[in-house]
Amino acid sequence: MSPFGLSLGGTSPDDVAHIIQVSLAPAFLLTALATLLNVFSTRLARIADKVNATARDLARADAAETRHLARRLSYLRRRSFLLDIAVVLASLGAVLTLSAILTLFVGALRDAAAATVLFGCFGTALLLTVGAISAFLCEILMAGRGVRVEVDRQQDQAAGAARA
Repeated sequence: MSPFGLSLGGTSPDDVAHIIQVSLAPAFLLTALATLLNVFSTRLARIADKVNATARDLARADAAETRHLARRLSYLRRRSFLLDIAVVLASLGAVLTLSAILTLFVGALRDAAAATVLFGCFGTALLLTVGAISAFLCEILMAGRGVRVEVDRQQDQAAGAARA
């Protein structure tokens, strides 16, 4: 009997050690996904702060500034949507990675059904991770573009004020 109350049957300690060794690769992916989720949530919090600040500015803006702030809110909405996609994909990847680890412990690797489940869970987790990183890349590119647009806007305003 294992410490978890499961019968190991004819499984030798070497077989158990091999299963634990093989389960480390998915565990490292799980750690990476947790780190990504932390980054995503930090970026979402920063976007939420920017939305709150923009909404406050919108309350006391003139017509020209209102159009600019409305565009900014729309832009922040698109960025938050991309981060939402990244969070969902990374979370699903983590769930499937945990399923792969569970399959290693419950199923025998010699069993074709367990190997199929393991391959499917881990392979899909990798694909979801690629999707999460891709959505994050799009959000990062949007953030960079937004910074450049704001810098250009500020420079145009400064040049206009200098001419006046």
